[in-house]
Amino acid sequence: MTLKTRIDARFEQLKTENRGALITFVTAGDPTYDVSLEILKSLPEAGADIIELGMPFSDPMADGPAIQLASERALANGQNMIKTLEMVREFRKTEPDTPLVLMGYFNPIYHYGAEKFVSDAKEAGVDGLIVVDVPPEADEELCIPAMKVGLNFIRLATPTTDDKRLPMVLQNTSGFLYYVSVTGITGVNAPDISDVLKNVARIQGQTDLPIAVGFGVKSAEQVREITAGAAGAVVGSAIVREIEANLNEDGSPQEGLAMRVKALISELAQGVRA
Repeated sequence: MTLKTRIDARFEQLKTENRGALITFVTAGDPTYDVSLEILKSLPEAGADIIELGMPFSDPMADGPAIQLASERALANGQNMIKTLEMVREFRKTEPDTPLVLMGYFNPIYHYGAEKFVSDAKEAGVDGLIVVDVPPEADEELCIPAMKVGLNFIRLATPTTDDKRLPMVLQNTSGFLYYVSVTGITGVNAPDISDVLKNVARIQGQTDLPIAVGFGVKSAEQVREITAGAAGAVVGSAIVREIEANLNEDGSPQEGLAMRVKALISELAQGVRA
């Protein structure tokens, strides 16, 4: 059994506040290490309840153009797994409570060494992992080692995850279940909120886990509508696009970029806090 994590504690706290979670995604190292760290440190104060930190990868198959470009920018600036874990350590020096989840793909973890990765991630202050290309059939590769060190392993369910497949997806999942609101890649199509909430209710019939909804969520209004029936809403591409919109022609960050991202998060947070 996984020990209680910051993620568990945060959802318990939000339940007492009778509101959903705003879960924000940014890519580690985008657009530079220093600015990315500044953004990361600003997220809790801006209103992020849980943070997903993307591990840059050259072939992010589930991600739309915005997050693909964010990975490319980060990798071009020398971001790697060692620097990503260092960023988490720096974040934890000033933020002991906000849950942080690493999100990405298995290839960089495999090259780092899966057992070393989960150990180093836990030591750095990571609370959970979302690794989109590791199916339940491969739990021994990463999920079980993560559970052994006390990391939540967060699985994705999609509109095509039927009741026959769902128990396999839920097995060994902890922290929360990430419901992908649309078929396809991130940040392209807008979710149909009524369909999303029907599926969330169907899945909730089979698990006590909180369910967070992501892919295509970009406004405070969508966050409000989703968290009326789900435990959390995940915003990623909209935040990454704000970063991209505040770059100079040479790709360098404009002055005040981190503050403008913080302002966007504060606006999105009104969807769960207003």
